[in-house]
Amino acid sequence: MAMTDPIADMLTRIRNAGLAKHPKLDVPSSNIKEALASVLKDLGYIKNFKNISDEKQGVLRIYLKFDEDNQHVIHEIKRVSTPGRRIYVGKDEIPMVKNGLGCAILSTSKGLMDDAAARTAQVGGELLCTVW
Repeated sequence: MAMTDPIADMLTRIRNAGLAKHPKLDVPSSNIKEALASVLKDLGYIKNFKNISDEKQGVLRIYLKFDEDNQHVIHEIKRVSTPGRRIYVGKDEIPMVKNGLGCAILSTSKGLMDDAAARTAQVGGELLCTVW
């Protein structure tokens, strides 16, 4: 059966693997998932990721990050814009997540970026997810 929202699937896999204390997880690879993993790595929510090629579309292996108490660094990761209900925000409407403790990830005309980078670049876009 075809998957209708692969980004939500990736976020759910990250959430579930963190709750189960798995050190790594594998998701089917795509360009947008790789860009999303890159933003999460730059923000410090995951340790690292790598793209493993196979005979199909490839696998994106994500290494999760835990604190000194062995708690997952990501407390909450939520999908905002879905295929059935797209949420777009202008440059002045980018939300603050948990008063700046978290971040929002946007798909802009300049690529995927977090809310602080989008405010600096003065661009809006589709609000993909929020993380804290």
